[in-house]
Amino acid sequence: MTGSWKEEAADAQGNREPAPSSNGGQASNRGRASDGERRRDQRLSAAEKYCRRLAKSHYENFVVASCLLPKAMRQPFYNLYAFCRHADDLADESESPAAALQKLSDWQTELDRCFAGQADHPIFIALGETARSLKLNQAPLNDLLDAFRQDQTKTRYVNFEELLDYCRRSANPVGRIVLRMAKADSPENVDLSDSICTGLQLANHWQDLGRDFAAGRLYLPRDALESFGVTEAMLAHDRASEPLKRLVFAQCYVAREYLIRGMPLAERVPDWLAADIRLFIHGGLATLDAIAAVDHDTLFRRPTVSRWKQFGLTLRAIWGRL
Repeated sequence: MTGSWKEEAADAQGNREPAPSSNGGQASNRGRASDGERRRDQRLSAAEKYCRRLAKSHYENFVVASCLLPKAMRQPFYNLYAFCRHADDLADESESPAAALQKLSDWQTELDRCFAGQADHPIFIALGETARSLKLNQAPLNDLLDAFRQDQTKTRYVNFEELLDYCRRSANPVGRIVLRMAKADSPENVDLSDSICTGLQLANHWQDLGRDFAAGRLYLPRDALESFGVTEAMLAHDRASEPLKRLVFAQCYVAREYLIRGMPLAERVPDWLAADIRLFIHGGLATLDAIAAVDHDTLFRRPTVSRWKQFGLTLRAIWGRL
């Protein structure tokens, strides 16, 4: 736990013992039960505040999309985001792959405790309540952590099938959890959601090509590199070669196809979720457009979707014009 969490919890829950009752043993028992419930409610409230603050401190699509959600669904989304954000930070900001693996292992233990009803970290206290109230399964969250651990040990991919397997665990679980939250997780919907999430993950890989390679990771499959005549030495340059640009163009085309294939999902889910789905799809397409705008050279600079573009997409989603 962080120090700030401990301070918030102490402030919210207090350190006083319940006052003795003058109404006999029965009243005393009721008082102790009521006091225990009050403490649990305050503990949950402080944990949810922790997740809400963490989520709102990051300007990312997941958080922007929360403004389109009904009020009752925002806190569950914040709780889920907090879990994913913290795990991602453990994976990317640790001092070494070995340290990241240990921290992710500890995070897995906390997740197991959460689903066993024994959470004591604020994120898991809040996530546990979400899991209980919305009947979420632990398996997709396990898959996410498995993908984060894989990033510490696997830095190259032989073919597209290997990359898809990574996406199955690194991206698709979030969509599956959201569908479960909406009680819309039919096999057909899950398949469409997987297509969207995979497309978003692929778009992110090609957007971050230069940054990932500098960090020692390469998601372009080896067979694709060979097919386009691209060597890893080409990725060490400041500018992309023509063969590399053609390869990135081809991979972006595939990512776009995955996103477009998932579009019908917006017509199959509750209205409150449909706008978010359209926003995520069009955000992914905008990322691919940004890559195209730099001639598919994501070594020279990382292309991004401007804040104004994101704001415009959000407004169009709110107005139902996406």
